[in-house]
Amino acid sequence: MRADIVPGAVFPDYELPDQEEVPRKLSDLQGEDPMILTLARGHYCPKEHQQHLELAAFYPKIAVSYTQIVTIATDEHHTLQEFRASVGAQWPFLSDPGRIVQRDLDIQEYTDPDNDPMIPYTLVLKPGLVVHSIYNGYWFWGRPSIAELWQDLRAASSEVRPDWDLSKPGLREAWDSGDLSAFHGWNKRPNA
Repeated sequence: MRADIVPGAVFPDYELPDQEEVPRKLSDLQGEDPMILTLARGHYCPKEHQQHLELAAFYPKIAVSYTQIVTIATDEHHTLQEFRASVGAQWPFLSDPGRIVQRDLDIQEYTDPDNDPMIPYTLVLKPGLVVHSIYNGYWFWGRPSIAELWQDLRAASSEVRPDWDLSKPGLREAWDSGDLSAFHGWNKRPNA
């Protein structure tokens, strides 16, 4: 991984086609929420299937927690669709058969010249694509467990959500006065 991709740094805002061939930017997919980003080897890897099956089972909690998830793989369009469907994923999968991300981040898995994949990484990103944590999944045990992701997302969310602790001084007064700017979701309503 490039030396400048570390916790606290801003991850590159790649734009790649999704499973429907619609160009998508990571920042647009993330919005104002924390995000789990997987940089995947691709459909052929049983480790990828296992990790993505676990993420798919965890997805209902991700969805209700104002958290996004995106997978980038080197698969071509149709193979990417099959990979996504085979694990039951409901989040965007972005296709990078030209290996733009692999080259830019310097994560070529040179031990697999036949498939030429990326070294699989999982990142937790705070809003603004700010790196919170990085996991190198070349070996399966290097990939984050659901429990580790939960801990990372708890820490990242508590840092970026002003209303994380409703007992924080001033929050109740702001709410009562109609100042909803510190309250996630409420800050998007008219008169916020």
